[in-house]
Amino acid sequence: MAQRVYNFAAGPAAMPVKVLEQIQRDMLALPGVGASVMEISHRSGAFTAIIEGAIKNIRELLSIGDDYEVLFLQGGSRLQFSMIPMNLLGSGQVADYIVTGSWGKYALDEAKKAGETNVAWDGKETNYDRLPATADLRLQPQAAYVHYTSNETIQGVQFATEPSVGDVPLVCDASSDFLSRPLNIRKYGLLYACAQKNAGPAGVTVVVIRKNLLKLSDPNLPGYLNYDTHAQANSLWNTPPTFAIYVLQLITQWLLEDCGGLPGIEVANRQKAALLYDVLDASPEFYQGHAVPEVRSQMNVTFRLPSDELTAQFVGEAKEQGLTDLKGHRSVGGIRASIYNAMPVAGVEKLRDFMVKFRDTHQGAK
Repeated sequence: MAQRVYNFAAGPAAMPVKVLEQIQRDMLALPGVGASVMEISHRSGAFTAIIEGAIKNIRELLSIGDDYEVLFLQGGSRLQFSMIPMNLLGSGQVADYIVTGSWGKYALDEAKKAGETNVAWDGKETNYDRLPATADLRLQPQAAYVHYTSNETIQGVQFATEPSVGDVPLVCDASSDFLSRPLNIRKYGLLYACAQKNAGPAGVTVVVIRKNLLKLSDPNLPGYLNYDTHAQANSLWNTPPTFAIYVLQLITQWLLEDCGGLPGIEVANRQKAALLYDVLDASPEFYQGHAVPEVRSQMNVTFRLPSDELTAQFVGEAKEQGLTDLKGHRSVGGIRASIYNAMPVAGVEKLRDFMVKFRDTHQGAK
């Protein structure tokens, strides 16, 4: 195609054009290296500078102190669903899970295979369109950890602040809102995110873990499944996903240099989300948002139209306008617009204008 579309896919998702252009320039040969980043040794000086730069940027963006490790792993969130209980859930202990959508349920299902779990809250009854109040949580005071998903990609619900869990380690799947807003990392025992939403291409998973939790890892665990193994080897125990880490380094540099860090990107993300939610709020008989307004996601805007026929027409006509990957997940239906960090305001404005025109054309249709 001669022109890029506006890609609203939930992941792998859009990346900053500036970063893509730099990747294009450096693809054949990194400056001063004479070879592609995909060809150089992961133990070379050139790659050492890349991975150290990526770690430095993440530490700066999230204000991470020396009492935390930043790890680059593989396997996405799916592997973390197993690694977390395998490393942190000891014999005779129970882990609390707050289930607010599909990904929280997947995490719980895997944890059950590794040890005892307690469902502190489950929003299944209303198809995960809301989040619990603190009083709703049935937390165990001696739990090994509390797991939650900060933003549910499929249902479009997002925690504005962390759940209150006392002194129990808080574990967070932040895959779909990682680096989209500031957070207080000291509230977390472990935070993890696959990169392909906001931080890079598929293939690398970022794990930020408090160092005192590393001693909980059983040395008899298989090597790759042991957090301490990766911490001791500086994420180089096996050959890491070098290209994905290189792109992550570029994107985190873009956040720092072009976006005003996390405070700046949060303002932009809120403005983008408001453009779409304003249309939903003005059109309740035509566009029905899935999430209750108080917990609507800034990353994934989910809504339904009056009929499946109109939904299919919406998706088809939007694609003709260069607005792609808007079909909602089968468990929710309707439309899902994922507006991660790299989605430009112009793309959201174009979608907003299309939504208004489509509504005005088809208002009253069944």
